[in-house]
Amino acid sequence: MTQLSTKIKLYTNQEVDFLKDVLLQDDGNGAYIKEWNLNIPKPTIAQLDAFEAQAKIVESNQAKVKNRIKEYGSIAEQIEYITENGLDAWQTKVNSIKAKYPKN
Repeated sequence: MTQLSTKIKLYTNQEVDFLKDVLLQDDGNGAYIKEWNLNIPKPTIAQLDAFEAQAKIVESNQAKVKNRIKEYGSIAEQIEYITENGLDAWQTKVNSIKAKYPKN
């Protein structure tokens, strides 16, 4: 099951401020929309559920990007790697990390 926030972003096709635009709440039975402050109609559960497959891809890709960033290391570590091994070696390393965590 994907996050409600991901499905809302897909439904609205825009970035959503979940502290101002849309407030979510979970009272123990799953998250729901507590407050809708956007200038588009509030979606039904069925409309949001229609985005489930797309949301799985988005969330999977977000996890893969997070793993990539972790393996790339900090900017300082990347610069040190380039300085010590050269740009070609760094590009090879980046490509191997991307191959390890391919996006959908």
